[in-house]
Amino acid sequence: MTKLPPGRWLRRVSANRRALGWCVHAYTATGLLLSAAVAGLLVQPDPGPEAFRSCFLLFLVAVLVDATDGTLARLVRIGEAVPEFDGRRLDDLVDFLTYTCLPLLLIDRAGLLPPDARWVLLVALVASGYGFCQTDIKTPDGAFVGFPSYWNIVAYYLYRLPAGGWAAAGIILALAALTFVPTRYPYPTRPGRANRWMLVLSVPWTGLILADLLRPWAGRTNGPLVWASATYPAAYLGVAWAGAVGRRTGRRGR
Repeated sequence: MTKLPPGRWLRRVSANRRALGWCVHAYTATGLLLSAAVAGLLVQPDPGPEAFRSCFLLFLVAVLVDATDGTLARLVRIGEAVPEFDGRRLDDLVDFLTYTCLPLLLIDRAGLLPPDARWVLLVALVASGYGFCQTDIKTPDGAFVGFPSYWNIVAYYLYRLPAGGWAAAGIILALAALTFVPTRYPYPTRPGRANRWMLVLSVPWTGLILADLLRPWAGRTNGPLVWASATYPAAYLGVAWAGAVGRRTGRRGR
């Protein structure tokens, strides 16, 4: 293939399409602004329930951006529209902040762990860093390999349900360990039957979470609404682990 002279690709992409490409990158970059807002809430001297509620609301917005920016990028063929800018790196940077660093900081600031168990957050941080740097963390047929660092969701349920103290520490350690276990977890925005089901079920789950976040928080628990929403992450883990058992059983049968 003949290599194009520097700047030649600029003449092959219309100005409108390049502008659309940069708009998609800007949309992804809103995650950095959301991260800054969360950090500002968490570094307050004594953040209370309302501050944490705002943090989780910002996390939810960040998840919605992350779930839709890939589709927009494919629609404008972002690699052709803005070939000199790597949107995947930007996306990974935003995801590491909103899915890992800030949720783990929230767990610490909310006092969900015993003082002598705060080290488990470092374990989760390192495990997540390992997961993000794996070249095969996402399979071609639409799955995450290993626990996909959904620490924002973990933080929400540890805060809203009675799972603090050493129970919370145990949950964090177990999920961090699962980062290194090559179990396939659904990737809801990609093709595949399990992914489609998880995507469909994520709609009522998001509605339940939003209903919880849009009302004032008088305390840490919110009864049936939060418990009902917890069925979705339970189903997500169940699908992943059941699939792992099924594949192992199938291999033994062959």
